[in-house]
Amino acid sequence: MRVDLFDFELPEERIALRPAEPRDSARMLVVRPDDKLADFSVRDLPSLLEPGDVLVLNDTRVIPAQLKGTRVRGEAQAHVDATLHMRVGPDRWLAFMRPGKRVAVGDRIHFGHSGEVCAIGQLDATVIEKGEAGEALLAFDFSGAALDEALHAVGHIPLPPYIASKRPDDARDRSDYQTVYAKEEGAVAAPTAGLHFTPELFAQLEAKGIERQFVTLHVGAGTFLPVKADDTAEHKMHSEIGHVSEETAQALNAARARGNQVVAVGTTSLRLMESAARADGTIAAWSGPTDIFITPGYRFKFVDALMTNFHLPRSTLFMLVSAFRGLERMHEVYAHAISSGYRFYSYGDASLLFRNDR
Repeated sequence: MRVDLFDFELPEERIALRPAEPRDSARMLVVRPDDKLADFSVRDLPSLLEPGDVLVLNDTRVIPAQLKGTRVRGEAQAHVDATLHMRVGPDRWLAFMRPGKRVAVGDRIHFGHSGEVCAIGQLDATVIEKGEAGEALLAFDFSGAALDEALHAVGHIPLPPYIASKRPDDARDRSDYQTVYAKEEGAVAAPTAGLHFTPELFAQLEAKGIERQFVTLHVGAGTFLPVKADDTAEHKMHSEIGHVSEETAQALNAARARGNQVVAVGTTSLRLMESAARADGTIAAWSGPTDIFITPGYRFKFVDALMTNFHLPRSTLFMLVSAFRGLERMHEVYAHAISSGYRFYSYGDASLLFRNDR
């Protein structure tokens, strides 16, 4: 499909630079199975679901994966930034380098925070491979837990470009850009639909008999990359590592068997479940990389409803929601959201989309 079909005009003031306080006070636009729109808040979620329905949440934890460094090549030095996006070994990460043209295989890069080195020594890396679009494979001098400690000492929270271009990250982002249930370290972007949940909201959902299950998909920085191709068939998704346990798969299959809905909290949870889904409409335990790219025409195998934020024009995420509810309808939904003052993107408001093709 032509990428320009997924374009729309978004006023700058609709981009949220901070989350709602408290988190569950964010607005939520509901698209019902009969296509009707209704304005709610996230706090209303228990009233919109039935006992026995299951929320599926991504428990990945965001790491400080944005690094500022100095490239050293003989006597020559240059400033470079690295955004880690996938760990491929105890001491190795794939990263997007900016400016990419400043690094080459064999370069040494010294990373630090505001000119300081981390407490356990200088955080150094060597460029092992150089790929396309500024991607590089970095081999760090630290490995395993020592590397994790160093990243927490010198790294920054990798805010999305549409926020980072307007303000620097700060101490507040270390908690704001993390779900309250984050557990498994490895993401370099938050599963942002999950940012709306609070312990109080979880208690209300539990009292209603609404279950929750956790999966893990380590969201990569590729989620921020623009679609530069003119046709969706020419766009390549970056892989992300995910895991669905046997226990979770059994619980989700049981919910579907008894006629309850499986509700993906976020596009990451949806993409992982669809990666693990089988042709017969059940889901299996699953672990590994996924680069699933969902666009209109995709036949969903497992997920019944999707809670997600409002996404960028021409993005793979807007393509996904358009596949879920129809391109024309999602243009109408987003037009309503813009005219009604909904806040967009990672720190913005939510939508709850119910499928109508069953």
